[in-house]
Amino acid sequence: MKITRFLMVIVMLFTGRVTAEACTAAVISGKATPDGRPMIWKHRDSNYPQNAIRYFGDGKYASIGLINSADKEGEAIWAGYNSAGFAIINTASYNLLALDDTIDLKDREGILMRQALQQCATVEEFEEFLKKAPKPLGVEANFGVIDARGGAAWFETDHFTFTKLDVTDPSIAPQGYLVHTNFSFTGDPSRGAGHIRFNTAQNLFFQASQQGNLTVRWILQEASRSLWHSLTGVDLEQSDLQAGTQHFVHFTDFIPRHSSSSSVVIQGVTPGEEVALTTMWTILGFPLTSVTFPLWLEGGQQQPSLVTTDENGVAPLCEKSLKLKERLFPIQQNYGGNYIDVTSLVNRNGTGILQQLKPLEDEIFERSFRKQEAWRKNKERSCEIPAFTNELNELITERYLTMFGL
Repeated sequence: MKITRFLMVIVMLFTGRVTAEACTAAVISGKATPDGRPMIWKHRDSNYPQNAIRYFGDGKYASIGLINSADKEGEAIWAGYNSAGFAIINTASYNLLALDDTIDLKDREGILMRQALQQCATVEEFEEFLKKAPKPLGVEANFGVIDARGGAAWFETDHFTFTKLDVTDPSIAPQGYLVHTNFSFTGDPSRGAGHIRFNTAQNLFFQASQQGNLTVRWILQEASRSLWHSLTGVDLEQSDLQAGTQHFVHFTDFIPRHSSSSSVVIQGVTPGEEVALTTMWTILGFPLTSVTFPLWLEGGQQQPSLVTTDENGVAPLCEKSLKLKERLFPIQQNYGGNYIDVTSLVNRNGTGILQQLKPLEDEIFERSFRKQEAWRKNKERSCEIPAFTNELNELITERYLTMFGL
């Protein structure tokens, strides 16, 4: 038995499973946000750098979700919400299943989330969905969910069982939020992954919470792009390096990583507010070289061309971000992805990629916030949403071309 477990650990290390799905995420109840709207956040790390957005009209509820661009049939969703206002994300867990688990059915988290969005309207319905779903589920994951009634919870789930962590319960989440990386609180405490990222996110979220600043903008601009390492104390944003000269540093166990493929915040509604106002704020592609794009299910099939797959089978914004990512990680040899050229990202001259993108993203946020406020007062949104997202589509396209020739 000990030999079997040892071999399983070796397999996980050398197949890169822990590295491949190393997401950082949080469920935030309306009690913790300045405007009372719940949110879920997923900073995705994956072996699939090409991500895209897809609209789904099948099932009991229509939905919009983050997919792997290569998933032509749309079998799996990795973050999304539906027309009932139910939203879901996940992180892989590595301490729920036994090391000698022999069940062949695995890695079905995205399929499960796709099915849940088709059927579930509330946190309670998702709980029933897990209870009634055929077993084994083929998952080892933490599923984060919110709904239009103010529900917010995590479900730490394996093949046969799950534990619900109610984020609205102060005895479970005293600050009104719970962060997860790649271990489960109810799993084996001696195993798991992502503990350094967990500590980083915990520190960042606590500071933001104390300042009343747990907002969409803070999560995407500060948490998802944090260049602070909680173990070493290094903050790459404070490097103060001169532009024009490469400066490589070891870049592992930060929240953004070489394997980061997107970051999503789904902002829910207050109880009684129109479900259609739910917003999926999406950084498609590598988060340090992409920008936020707000998306609405009410836009239907008319989702922006930058975030949906084109004739080449990729989303153009994701593709642009990956081309810029190559400038940050120019070393092509094995393990080159562990070393980032900091001066290409941030520098004292203000010419780093992240610094050049910030004014564009600030403009996107400001325009979008104004639209959100107007739409909360005016129900005539259906024709305005495609027009507005097309404006952002053109703005982003023009700026990437002007700034980076992409």
